[in-house]
Amino acid sequence: MIHFASRRLFLAGVAVSGLMGLSACGRKKEAEPAKAAEPVKAGPPEGSLEWAIEGPWRSPEDKARDQWRHPMETLRFFGLQPSMTVVEFWPGGGWYTDILAPYLNKGRGHLFVAGFVEGEGADPAQVAVNNALKARLDSDKKLYGQVGFTYFGLGSGPVIEPPGTADLVLFMRYVHVWMAAGLAEKAFTDAFAALRPGGILGIEQHRLEPDEDQDPAAANGYVQEAFLRQLAEEAGFVFVESSEINANPEDTKNHPFGVETLPPTRRSSALGEPPNFEFDHSKYDAIGESDRMTLKFRKPE
Repeated sequence: MIHFASRRLFLAGVAVSGLMGLSACGRKKEAEPAKAAEPVKAGPPEGSLEWAIEGPWRSPEDKARDQWRHPMETLRFFGLQPSMTVVEFWPGGGWYTDILAPYLNKGRGHLFVAGFVEGEGADPAQVAVNNALKARLDSDKKLYGQVGFTYFGLGSGPVIEPPGTADLVLFMRYVHVWMAAGLAEKAFTDAFAALRPGGILGIEQHRLEPDEDQDPAAANGYVQEAFLRQLAEEAGFVFVESSEINANPEDTKNHPFGVETLPPTRRSSALGEPPNFEFDHSKYDAIGESDRMTLKFRKPE
């Protein structure tokens, strides 16, 4: 009897084990918890000023200068809005144009760039700069929109047609060049004519200390704020306010080749002479770009 009972218990155990095995084989493997998706970093809204500044069409070299030129803060200080009509005097290679054109295009605004004067006697290097900028703007109308290309210089006419329709005019680091060329008064007069009543003139310019003597030709590239304000007021503008956005207290302003000794130009010899490849740039690179005043003027209503 004991032997028979033990055998029955053994068979029952085998049966239970078999059933448990069949149950385990027929059951689907539980799915592992899904891993949380990596959050996608959202970029700035298309058409915003942040979007235009971060745009991949801007070169790495241009973006590297944002730390010195502060485009976001500067353009907001001037009151830029997406639907404005803006005139940029002497855009050069288009550092600011690459921000302004896409931004205004998306906002249904309008951009006019008043480039270097062309024609008989024009500087071939300046004409080449104009042509390169035109080609870039024409290469992607979807991005840049229809930018109006006009001219400013000796003998140039209105920078915008019809006059009196611009909301904002920009002078970005060129007043000293116009002083040397005898164009400073014309620049302010032409800007005044371009603006509607109440329109804004925004200026970024290398700053000379107030206790320094102002060279009428600004050979070192620096201009006193008082002198610049006088030029603006003589043209009819009213001073609104200034900002220290683009100030650089490290700029001693006593450089061997003027402001162009500093980045981004990094001049190593006098104008007209070949570069001095033994010139030590380290001291001037450590300063960074120049100390600049940022001023806002208004055309009276």
